[in-house]
Amino acid sequence: MTILKHIKKCPIELVVNLIRKKWVIHIIRDLFYGKTRFHEFKEGKPDLSNKVLSNCLKEMEKNGLIHKIVDKIDKKNVKYVLTEKGKSLNKVLYEIAMVAVDSENYSDKLRDDLKASFKENLL
Repeated sequence: MTILKHIKKCPIELVVNLIRKKWVIHIIRDLFYGKTRFHEFKEGKPDLSNKVLSNCLKEMEKNGLIHKIVDKIDKKNVKYVLTEKGKSLNKVLYEIAMVAVDSENYSDKLRDDLKASFKENLL
């Protein structure tokens, strides 16, 4: 009898459910790379509408992946940061990136540069 028969939800399934929506991984990656503002998350993503991004950020906050910080003086000045729960995804995302980098047909130089970038920002 496996241990999974004794728990209600598989832990892997729980995490996948947190990050499976289309833009969640992109936003988490952007946060690891230092982006914190709404408009920054939209950069390079022409298919990402304001409404979808707003809903995604709200859901990520509800799920405990990010925290919204509103400036007390200027309420329009909002930034988002990863929570400890969100930060805990760094090793998972790094390993996913390494699978892709190691299996794709990159030049050795580009492969090394990608690995260094991911290591610097995700770990």
